[in-house]
Amino acid sequence: MDNFVVSARKYRPNTFQTVVGQEHITNTLKNAVLSNHLAQAFLFCGPRGVGKTTNARILAKTINCDNLSKEGDPCNECASCSSFNNNASLNIVELDAASNNSVEDIRNLIEQVRYAPQPGKKKVYIIDEVHMLSTAAFNAFLKTLEEPPAYAIFILATTEKHKILPTILSRCQIFDFNRITVKEIVGQLSKIASNEGIKADNDALHLIAQKADGGMRDALSMFDMIVTFSNNNVIDYQTTVDNLHILDYDYYFKLTDFLNKGDASQALMVFDEILRKGFDGHNFINGLAEHFRNILVCKDAVTLELLDVSDTVKQRYDQQAKEVPMSFIMTALNICSDCDTKYKESKNQRLHVELALMKMAHVNKAIRLAQIEIKKKD
Repeated sequence: MDNFVVSARKYRPNTFQTVVGQEHITNTLKNAVLSNHLAQAFLFCGPRGVGKTTNARILAKTINCDNLSKEGDPCNECASCSSFNNNASLNIVELDAASNNSVEDIRNLIEQVRYAPQPGKKKVYIIDEVHMLSTAAFNAFLKTLEEPPAYAIFILATTEKHKILPTILSRCQIFDFNRITVKEIVGQLSKIASNEGIKADNDALHLIAQKADGGMRDALSMFDMIVTFSNNNVIDYQTTVDNLHILDYDYYFKLTDFLNKGDASQALMVFDEILRKGFDGHNFINGLAEHFRNILVCKDAVTLELLDVSDTVKQRYDQQAKEVPMSFIMTALNICSDCDTKYKESKNQRLHVELALMKMAHVNKAIRLAQIEIKKKD
């Protein structure tokens, strides 16, 4: 029986061309390698799972590659690339600062820097989670980072740039990684599903991408989990909703219809059903606010591109946006915001959300009464 390799490792990019959603960084790094304008120290910053360590490894491999392509990608065939791919390269050193954060660990690293690469062009030191280094370790590292030997390059990676000393920041070329967009994650998941012979519903992939919150690694982990659960190489919408514990869009669409019609009783019954399914009231009210925001976005063709959902769901939002008046959406959004702010302070949190729903159900009626009063005065 073959060992299973998770998608995050199996489909980890090994060239700059295959990195998803970070073109502004990969293009700069490729040009730096091709023009031999490499900095002595790089700092890769950004959220988890967006490719910081991956790009650090690709850059390290590219710097020492003997047969670079015209595009600046490593050949994956030369002795240097082969040794890197087999985790046997002596010229690329990785240090996890989360577990090696003392002054002694940094002194050992500085001791290694004294030795030139044998063989190879450069020695590359990748320090992951660099913000975990102690202040003393940072200070011990300063001089080496500022004036390293000509053959040494440091690549630091962190999710928390604000924790790094300004003296370290000033010695590095800083690259800020973006969150990967829903569209880019869906595209990558679609490619992987196709390669693995998995039939994936586009709506399901959109849900995974939204839940991943800009992290490709998180998206791939969820993808693997749902494939394992289905056990028949099919990823459908309902399976994804159940596994990721996400509130189905249907609840929000249905609830909005009831609230718009002023049917508070049915709105409360829908909320009760949601609670019985194990969902949290706070997450629910935030999800409802997001739903109203999406309807608001659909009101204007200019802002329609801000809606990160599948085409099927987009059509439903477009239809509901035509039925729900702008005055209702704006007032309901304010009620949701107020409910969210005061939720944790409330002694009876269920009642707190129910009151918010009842207020929303009476919005249209209150607006009509106000309009009647204005006409009377005129």
